[in-house]
Amino acid sequence: MKIILSIFFSIILFQSVLISSDYKNFNYDWKFAKGNHDKAEQINFDDSDWQQVKLPHDWAIYGPFDPNGNPETAKLPWKGEGWYRKVFNVDKSLMGKKIHFLFDGVMAFPKVYINGKLAYEWDYGYNSFYFDATEFIKFGENNIISVYVDTRNHESRWYPGAGIYRKVQMVVTEQIHANIWGTFISTPLANKENADVRAFTKISNDSDSEKLILLESNLITPEGEELLIVKDTAKFIGEYEFEQWFRFQSPKLWDTENPNSYLLKSIVKLDGKAIDTVITKFGIRSFEFTSDDGIHLNGKRVKLKGVCLHQDLGPLGAAFNKRAMQRELEILKEMGINAVRTSHNVPAPELLDICDEMGILVIDEAFDKWDKKGDLLTDKDFSEWSHRNIKNFITRDRNHPSIFLWSIGNEMWDIGANKHGSFNKLVDMIGNFRRYDPTRKLTTVDADVESVKWHFYQLTDVHSWNYGRRYEPARKADPSKPVIITESASTVSTRGYYSFPLPKVKDEFYLNDSQVSSYDMNAPFWAEPAEQDFKWQEEDKFVAGEFVWTGFDYLGEPTPYNYFLTEKGIITSDQTARSSYFGIVDLCGIPKDRYYIYRSYWRPDVKTIHILPHWNWEGKEGEIIPVHVHTNADKGELFLNGKSLGMTHKQPNSEDIFERYRLMWNDVKYEPGELKVVVYKNGEYYGEEVMKTADEPYSIRLTPDRTNISADGEDLSYILIEALDKNGNLCPLAENEIKIELNGNAEIAGVGNGNPQSLESFQSNKVKLFYGKAMLIVKSLRNKNGEIDVTASSDNLKNCNVHLITN
Repeated sequence: MKIILSIFFSIILFQSVLISSDYKNFNYDWKFAKGNHDKAEQINFDDSDWQQVKLPHDWAIYGPFDPNGNPETAKLPWKGEGWYRKVFNVDKSLMGKKIHFLFDGVMAFPKVYINGKLAYEWDYGYNSFYFDATEFIKFGENNIISVYVDTRNHESRWYPGAGIYRKVQMVVTEQIHANIWGTFISTPLANKENADVRAFTKISNDSDSEKLILLESNLITPEGEELLIVKDTAKFIGEYEFEQWFRFQSPKLWDTENPNSYLLKSIVKLDGKAIDTVITKFGIRSFEFTSDDGIHLNGKRVKLKGVCLHQDLGPLGAAFNKRAMQRELEILKEMGINAVRTSHNVPAPELLDICDEMGILVIDEAFDKWDKKGDLLTDKDFSEWSHRNIKNFITRDRNHPSIFLWSIGNEMWDIGANKHGSFNKLVDMIGNFRRYDPTRKLTTVDADVESVKWHFYQLTDVHSWNYGRRYEPARKADPSKPVIITESASTVSTRGYYSFPLPKVKDEFYLNDSQVSSYDMNAPFWAEPAEQDFKWQEEDKFVAGEFVWTGFDYLGEPTPYNYFLTEKGIITSDQTARSSYFGIVDLCGIPKDRYYIYRSYWRPDVKTIHILPHWNWEGKEGEIIPVHVHTNADKGELFLNGKSLGMTHKQPNSEDIFERYRLMWNDVKYEPGELKVVVYKNGEYYGEEVMKTADEPYSIRLTPDRTNISADGEDLSYILIEALDKNGNLCPLAENEIKIELNGNAEIAGVGNGNPQSLESFQSNKVKLFYGKAMLIVKSLRNKNGEIDVTASSDNLKNCNVHLITN
C-alpha cells in the first residue's frame, strides 16, 4: 500500500486525533519565585505575587551581573533556590489513562510535587527525566504542579543556567502503551544496495490482566511512501519488548550531504483497534572506524571538521530555543563544519534533531567529571547514579543517525590519576553504555598524557585527546585504534579588536585593554592557534579530524581574563570578563576574523577572501599595521591607495604555521584610504577584496537574518545592528548606544554586542555598539499574526527601520 506524502504529513499533524497517546506542550502559564518558600508545594499556597513565566526559563540570565562575581560562571546569580508552580486541568474523560511528565532539563536537583505530594525527584541538571504521575492526578479537577529547584550543590566551570531551562511535556497514554524512549532502531546492514533495519519496541500493559497485543510497524520512506509492514503479537502483562526486522534494497542513505530520514510508524493494537502509535525518525547509515584512515561513513572517509559547543545561547542564556540553536549551526555549517561535540553534557534533544536534518555528525557527551559537576554528591551510590543517568541519556538519543560516537565524559581527572576507584567506575559506566546501545563506539576524552600508563584506553574504542598532539603516547601504546582531536586550538580573540606588535609567542597577551587581539595568534599555554592543528593533521593523516574549542563564545570561562590572573595579582576581580574569548563566532553570532581561517581551509571550493584588521587607525600614521588575508587562494598582491605593496604567497613547507595558511604583509605603514588585495589561485586571477577607512558614523543599518517568522511564541529574528559612514562603509570603532523601538506582535528576547567585558543587561531596549556592531533578538508572540516594526535610533545617527511579519 502506498501513502502519498501529503497524507503522511496529515498523520503527523493530527496525531492526537487519530490516537490516544498525546504529548502536550506544558510550557505555558507557570509562576516563578526565586528563593525557598515554605510550603510552596501545597495546593493552597498563595503565589499571586509570583512572576508569570513561560518555559524554557533561565532565572539567572536576567542578572544583575556582579562585577566581582565568579568570572568562570559569568558573574551571574545562578546559585540559589527557586520555585515554579502551575495550575492545570485533566479532563474527566481521561480517567483510566496514564499521565506522565517529561522534563528535558532542570538545573538542578529538582523535586516535583503534584497536589502537595512529592511525585518525583532528580539530580543531574543536564539530563532528561520522566515519571508516572497518574496516582497524584485529580481527574476532572484543577491540579497544582510545583517544582523546587536548588543549584547550590551544582558545580560548574562555565555558566550552567538555573531553573526549568528546557521544555516540559505532559504525556497521556492508554493503560497499554508504547514506552517513552522505548523504541530502539539500528541498521546492522547499510549500503547503497541493501539495508537491514532492526527495531526493538517496548510496550507496557499496565492493566490488571494479560492481554494479547499486536504491534504493527510500518516503514516509511523519505518520500512518505509506506515501504514495509511487519506485524507481531504477544500476550503479556507488565512490559514486553518486540523485535522486528525490515530488509529491503536500494535504501536512501543518511550522510552529511544527503541526510535522508526514514520513519517507523509503530501501531499498538488491542482487539483489532489501534490504541497507541509511536512514530520514530531514523537514518540508514554505516560507520567504520579505522586506525590509519580515520572514520568512514557509508564506505567513504569523512574528515571530521567539528566544533565543541556549550549549551548556552548567549543573550538568551541557558533557556533552550530551537531557532537560536539552528541559527548557530547554520552559521557554522556555512564556515564548513560537518560535526559537533556536545561539550560537556547531555544536550537538548532538539539539537540532535537539527543535526539529523542538517547532516551534522555528533559526539554525544554525558559528563564533565564525575563529581558535583555531574551532580554526583558524596552520599550517592555511583552505580545507581551511573545506571539511571546513562539509561535516560542513551535511550533518549540512540535513534539519531547523526550520533556516531558516545563520550562518557571530558577530562576525567580521577581516571587520569587512577584514584577513587576509577577503574571499577569506568567499567561500570561502560557497561551501562553497552547495555543500552551495543551498536555504537564509545570513548572517554583525555588531556593528561600520564594517564596512558594506566591503560584505560583498552576499555574504549577511540583515542580522543585534547590539544598539543597529546594523542601521540596513546597512539604509540595502541596503534590499532582511531584518533580524534576532541578539542583543538582554543585560540582566543575579541571580535574587532587588534593590538600591536604581533605576539612573539602564543601566550603573550597585552592585558591593558582586557581584550585579545583578533589577529588570532594567541592561545593559552596548553593550547595552540588554529593553523597548528591543520599542520599536525596534514602530517598525521591517521587522525580522523578535529573539534575546535569552540564554535561560539559562551558565558563563563573567560581565559585569559579569569581568576588565575586575580590570584596572581595581575588584574583585579572587576577586570575579569564574564564570557569566553574562545569562540570562532562571538556570543551574539557575529563571526570573528578566525571564522575565515576555517572557512578558507575547510571549504577550498568556495571563494573566501577576508582582509584584517580594519583600516581606521587615526594617530598611527606612518606606524606599522600588519595586514593579513584569510583566503583559499595561494598568493596575492596588496595595494594601499593604488600603490602595490608587493606580492606574497603561502608557504606550505614553512615551519612558521602562519606563513603556511595566511597571506601576510607584516610591514605595512599605515595611511588612511583604501586597502585592496588581489588574489590568485593556481596561477590564475581568483578575486579581490577592498577595505576602506571609514568617516564618522552617520547612520544605522539593520539586517535581519529572517523577515518572516512563525507566530508560535518561540521563533526568532536576529537583527544585526551596524553603524555606517555617509558612504556606506562600516564604522569599525563605533560604540554608539542604540535605542530599540518595537511595535507589533513581538517582543525583545535579548540584545548583546559580543563584548566579553560588558556587564550590561541582555534584557533591554538599548544596546551599545561594540567595534561597530551589536545584535537585537526579536521573538514572536504566540498565535498573533501580523507586522512587526523595528526602529533603531541613536543621538546624531540617522535612524533605521525594518519590517518583519509573523504568521
